[in-house]
Amino acid sequence: MGSFWRGMCLSVLWVLASPAFGHKLAPSLLEIHETAPGEYDVSWKTPRFSPTPTPIVPRLPESCRDTGAHSAVYEGTGVRVRWSVSCRDPLAGALLQVDGLAENQSAALVRVEWVAGSVSQGLLNGSQPGFRVPEPAGPFKVVSDYARLGIGHILGGADHLLFVLGLLLLAGSGRQLVFTITAFTAGHSVTLALAALGVLRYPVDLVEFGISLSILVVAVELGRGASDGAHILRRFPWGAAALFGLLHGMGFAGALRDAGLPDGDIPLALLSFNAGIELGQLAFVGAAMLLAALFRRTPLARHAWLGWVPVYLIGVLSAYWCIERGLSALATF
Repeated sequence: MGSFWRGMCLSVLWVLASPAFGHKLAPSLLEIHETAPGEYDVSWKTPRFSPTPTPIVPRLPESCRDTGAHSAVYEGTGVRVRWSVSCRDPLAGALLQVDGLAENQSAALVRVEWVAGSVSQGLLNGSQPGFRVPEPAGPFKVVSDYARLGIGHILGGADHLLFVLGLLLLAGSGRQLVFTITAFTAGHSVTLALAALGVLRYPVDLVEFGISLSILVVAVELGRGASDGAHILRRFPWGAAALFGLLHGMGFAGALRDAGLPDGDIPLALLSFNAGIELGQLAFVGAAMLLAALFRRTPLARHAWLGWVPVYLIGVLSAYWCIERGLSALATF
């Protein structure tokens, strides 16, 4: 294990192993459809389970009153609640809020569809839990919101980052690393687009298990060591990146599908979300390489055994996820 990567691994794995990163929380979606002036149908989709006791709930303007009963249905790993409201004051310019985002380290996408067909939307998070409803959003707003959603999803997903970390350890540096990262991008871009557009359908729990299994496979290959022979994953890390990237793309699509795609701007939103994922991935790779370079300047770089610590940590975490998600997948059959 080259000393180039030791610093990077030891510096980032303690973050990935923390409880806050152990379970991803998909973004919530608040949709408001104007049916007549001052009359709206509301749809609120949020994960069924949260990592903290604090619930994630939307808060409409005080001038809005419920006019219909709330109905709830389960949709995969989320729950969707629908009801109707009547608002005395115009919704444009009003403040929509979602409570509990900071406590759960989550995000929420807000979409307001006006009776004329135009759409206003915004992305909320812990530091910005409120959304002042603007006039219909233009293309720049779509690009900004969905790119931020993609960046947040990749940087908030410990499993995806651990897989990228494993690829870095397998590929090393130079041309092999470029080919490997490019192959991973190509793989997940294909299934992300197909799944987000509804062309590709699959059991979500089974895909999540497959993602954790892909990390475990990479960890086992790393555990063999470069001196144990030229195994296929070590000889062709770009092949593993492309193949397993197909699985990770379906995982990315789950977050995008939960957030929803804006009518009329689906290609732009899809491209922006994927670009956000790539920006977040490149930021992670750049930070990892910087940490590795800094580590090489410390006395700890002389201890070869430190190179095995991240491999075992990746293996332990991925094995735990395999068991957890495997049991969850079996429960759905």
